Amino acid sequence: MFDGLVAVVTGGVSGIGRACVEAFHAAGARVGVLDLDPTGALEDPRVHGVRADVADRASLTAAMASVAHTFGGVDILVNNAGISAVGEVEENDDAQWARVLDVNVTGVARTTAVTLPYLRRSRAAAIVNISSIAASAGLPKRALYSASKGAVHALTLSMAADLVGEGIRVNCVAPGTVDTPWVTRLLANAADPQAEKRQLAARQPTGRLVTAQEVAEAVVYLASPMAGAVTGTSLAVDGGMSGLRLPARAT
Repeated sequence: MFDGLVAVVTGGVSGIGRACVEAFHAAGARVGVLDLDPTGALEDPRVHGVRADVADRASLTAAMASVAHTFGGVDILVNNAGISAVGEVEENDDAQWARVLDVNVTGVARTTAVTLPYLRRSRAAAIVNISSIAASAGLPKRALYSASKGAVHALTLSMAADLVGEGIRVNCVAPGTVDTPWVTRLLANAADPQAEKRQLAARQPTGRLVTAQEVAEAVVYLASPMAGAVTGTSLAVDGGMSGLRLPARAT
């Protein structure tokens, strides 16, 4: 499906990013992995790991040039890198707000900006941003994180409108709670991590956490030529959380 195409995934060493790298690789793409520490990237001649920080334009510019030089161009960008924040609106200070918005929102814009010169030369250009169910559902103690992902959703729509005339499709995937090392680290701060994990699973109608592989398959679809008529769309991969209202389970 992706033979001859090059995908770049930010934050591609672990979690959703790694699942995306593996899915693109399995589908025939060559993959650039941009990460703060790329040493854990999938080892394969069709995978090129490069150190990059989405908060640093110079490192992104150099990393994208390295991928393009190695593989001959860039066709697909997956803006996956992001950081979390926990707390109600008054519980994160100004520095935390600035940091999270810089990575999660400006980081998407920054990475896209340095990639566009390559995408404009592609015959199958696509951008997929990783948003979240938090962009549209009011989740407790996620004020800052939700604000950042709501901005990613809005940015996706605006980018799609700006770039559709150039043949560059822009979409986002909005996962529910995904069973990744990132979520495991968040749960480690809870008084009872296992109970908290069960609670997170129970709030999704399927009764379980989403897998990183399920998110990756959605990303691959949106990036593929099969989705040629899809742009400006947010695809929920959330176990039904965004659309279903089921009766409370008996305890």
